Amino acid sequence: MLMGNELHLAPIVDHPQKILDLGTGSGIWAIDMAEQYPSAKVIGVDTTPVQPNVIPPNLVFEIDDVEDDWLWGEGTFDLIHGRELIMAIRNWPRLMEQAFNHLKPGAYFQLSGSVPDFKSDDGTLPHDSAYIEMGKIYFEMSQRIGCSGWEPTRWKEYFENFGFEDVVERVLKIPTNPWPKDKHLKEIGAFELSHFRDTIGNVFARGYEQILNGDPNYFQVLLAKARKEVLNPNMHSWVPFYVVYGRKPRSSTTEQPLHQKSVSPDT
Repeated sequence: MLMGNELHLAPIVDHPQKILDLGTGSGIWAIDMAEQYPSAKVIGVDTTPVQPNVIPPNLVFEIDDVEDDWLWGEGTFDLIHGRELIMAIRNWPRLMEQAFNHLKPGAYFQLSGSVPDFKSDDGTLPHDSAYIEMGKIYFEMSQRIGCSGWEPTRWKEYFENFGFEDVVERVLKIPTNPWPKDKHLKEIGAFELSHFRDTIGNVFARGYEQILNGDPNYFQVLLAKARKEVLNPNMHSWVPFYVVYGRKPRSSTTEQPLHQKSVSPDT
């Protein structure tokens, strides 16, 4: 929805032959891609089998951990895609390396994901906002499980360090409620409000208790405050959504990552 009707921003070839979706989740992106590119073989991979059984004939779902060694053939994919993988990946440089090696020369890798660093452009988000506090909790949870909620801000550097060319970073704004005047952004804000109210808040609550061993009573008070805030149309808050993509060099002499700089998963 945030990217309009585009399933990807990377300018891939008109008739891709093989597409890989990392952390496919419900499989909706992989299904849409399989329908848009019927001549391509689309593979959706995830650790959890929650995908539907009725799917396009050119789509397969596989159960695997993308942080393990990839078993697909190297140099075979026209597009490798990952969305909202932030809490699933502990070693981003390793993921970048495997993606680079498994792309065809000239093919693209695209990552996208949000960072709950809540902002407002007009000062309507209070400094003591419950949203800001929940963002801090998210980052603390991510660190506790060995990930980092800030990784999307580093993706562009990772792409460049591993030898990708024509690297593009776009930072889009996700409104937290339907405050924007723009019709498209208003629809996105309405979806985000519903998603937070019905799903995200409860996910945060479980993580706060199970990962941080936090006081559930404190969090319920915080969550109630956040739900009240999100209903306020005068609070014009948003979070950044990063989309980064890059092309593997077309030259056959560059079949391995360049490692121009050392990149640690802990940085």
